[in-house]
Amino acid sequence: MGSALLSDLGTEIVIPVAAVVGIVFSLVQWFLVSRVKVIPERTPPSAGNKNGYSDYLIEEEEGLNDHNVVIKCAEIQSAISEGATSFLFTEYQYVGIFMIAFAILIFLFLGSVEGFSTKSQPCTYDELKTCKPALATAVFSTLSFLLGAITSILSGFLGMKIATYANARTTLEARKGVGKAFITAFRSGAVMGFLLAANGLLVLYIAINLFKLYYGDDWEGLFEAITGYGLGGSSMALFGRVGGGIYTKAADVGADLVGKVERNIPEDDPRNPAVIADNVGDNVGDIAGMGSDLFGSYAESSCAALVVASISSFGINHDFTAMCYPLLISSMGILVCLITTLFATDFFEIKAVKEIEPALKKQLIISTVLMTVGIAIISWIALPDSFTIFNFGTQKVVKNWQLFLCVGVGLWAGLIIGFVTEYYTSNAYSPVQDVADSCRTGAATNVIFGLALGYKSVIIPIFAIAVSIFVSFSFAAMYGIAVAALGMLSTIATGLAIDAYGPISDNAGGIAEMAGMSHRIRERTDALDAAGNTTAAIGKGFAIGSAALVSLALFGAFVSRAAISTVDVLTPKVFIGLIVGAMLPYWFSAMTMKSVGSAALKMVEEVRRQFNTIPGLMEGLAKPDYATCVKISTDASLKEMIPPGALVMLTPLIVGTFFGVETLSGVLAGSLVSGVQVAISASNTGGAWDNAKKYIEAGASEHARTLGPKGSEPHKAAVIGDTIGDPLKDTSGPSLNILIKLMAVESLVFAPFFATHGGLLFKIF
Repeated sequence: MGSALLSDLGTEIVIPVAAVVGIVFSLVQWFLVSRVKVIPERTPPSAGNKNGYSDYLIEEEEGLNDHNVVIKCAEIQSAISEGATSFLFTEYQYVGIFMIAFAILIFLFLGSVEGFSTKSQPCTYDELKTCKPALATAVFSTLSFLLGAITSILSGFLGMKIATYANARTTLEARKGVGKAFITAFRSGAVMGFLLAANGLLVLYIAINLFKLYYGDDWEGLFEAITGYGLGGSSMALFGRVGGGIYTKAADVGADLVGKVERNIPEDDPRNPAVIADNVGDNVGDIAGMGSDLFGSYAESSCAALVVASISSFGINHDFTAMCYPLLISSMGILVCLITTLFATDFFEIKAVKEIEPALKKQLIISTVLMTVGIAIISWIALPDSFTIFNFGTQKVVKNWQLFLCVGVGLWAGLIIGFVTEYYTSNAYSPVQDVADSCRTGAATNVIFGLALGYKSVIIPIFAIAVSIFVSFSFAAMYGIAVAALGMLSTIATGLAIDAYGPISDNAGGIAEMAGMSHRIRERTDALDAAGNTTAAIGKGFAIGSAALVSLALFGAFVSRAAISTVDVLTPKVFIGLIVGAMLPYWFSAMTMKSVGSAALKMVEEVRRQFNTIPGLMEGLAKPDYATCVKISTDASLKEMIPPGALVMLTPLIVGTFFGVETLSGVLAGSLVSGVQVAISASNTGGAWDNAKKYIEAGASEHARTLGPKGSEPHKAAVIGDTIGDPLKDTSGPSLNILIKLMAVESLVFAPFFATHGGLLFKIF
């Protein structure tokens, strides 16, 4: 079999060093962003200072008071930050109660497998060897669940704080040019991306080493306990995504329907009572929710790969370096993304609006190309020439170059999904322009065209995922699929930087409008935001694609752990699970869509009430009551996030306990197949409607100008389409990828209990 070139000691050094480098780089980016001041400067810096006010300012051209503008920006930033912090603290109190209750449930269920015995037991996959007691698995799974949950919460919270710190700074930099504003927004996104990637890697690595002190040579038990880390990460992400999504879309829909359609005032107009809640929502939904979501994907794909590796030759031979192959891929990803980020912020400078989107696309291409080389290096130095991988009861012989191809196919499939998503959601291409054109005949045709676009956009991503599954499974069974998912997520730092850039730019535009800044600055922030809208859709595409691969890898690990020899869809037990599982994404989407609708209804009524009862509000002589709108969004999201969350978390427990592992395997397969399609379609439909509206508003081409201006009938139809699409692309769609992978990882964690005590109804009858 041979041995790896990289020693175990080298691995012990490389992984934490890469994580620390990522954290240090994020702090450097944060320091560079912090140099943009949100307090008025009494004396401008000396001429020639690249970041100083010696650059030509639009404010001076427009004759505006620079000091008042900066003070106003600081006030708005503070209000958004306070609103977002307050919401997340309240949300985390609710989630904290759930976290403790579910941790107790994990301990009780897994501890009861062997009647809370402290005696060693035969290993699951090799009964001739003895492994640690089931009680140990219960204790350590509970600990890793809490660790994953806390890291997920921290990832979301830090991302939100960074975004709210950067939004006004991006607005102020827009006075000097679109290039300066882009760099500020992108660097802020990079802070979040690198912090999340590095923290996720470091915490997982430390947990493995600490658990090893107890487990010793029982790597099978050790990595089974580690799966709780992925469960903790994703369960928190579910509540973050659903709660944040309901919050942001309730505010957005209320602000758009009353402000833009009924009152014909601009987006983010300070007279609109829902405008602060809308900007807060961007941070708690698109930033905190996405951060927790991608952390969950990373944690689960790592855990799935580690579980399968532990029962393969890596674990049997106690080959630590090869065992840590998934973590070494993530370590290389941090270094690659670091170099890639410099291309956007330091090596090249953006000078025109048209250069923004290509610069972001180049980030995806550069990171993918460099990462391909990085994977080749890691595969060469960390893996023996030949080894065996567990494949449903047998050991499959695999070469190191085959594993390289598995990771590579996942990486490049991610790029394909990203570019297909961009094609269907960017207003630079014909699909979105056709949707915009359909607004000529009203909202109905706009909705029809948007839905058709969403359905069509599913085709190529599904083929890309299918090819990835076929290639990676052929080469390395379920381990191949797990590392393919890791390949797709290996450039997570760049992906998150691009994704977080969007909401930061959106907030920057809102602050510019509320602060009464020049229309030319608003045009610049709108250009940043339009590119950000497309990149946010790309981020969602990555998240959904990786979720499909992750959940399939976890499904394979669950089937192996539950000792199911084959999953036969022709048996009634499996088929009923299959059809119910396929229904779950629709049930979940119905709950989240209705939650947004009912919350938006209250918001619309409140905004209308304020416009009708506050004298001088439309004339700009009175200030709206922002706090009431923030409270409506907060209360609605906290109340409405519980039922969808309960549906996802309780389904595997109920099915596994009462119907058994075979029915549960059907449920997991059905929800995976159905959920991926619905998620891609919903996200892309919503993104297309949003950018069709922006296409009309920007009026950048002759065709767009024939549909505008703002307030025209086609524009109003586009706003209605955008409003329908908001909960699709920011609540239901992104939450579905958490549903499919969370149910799979939860089933894997509880597999020992289901295999021993599950199927109560079938045992009775």
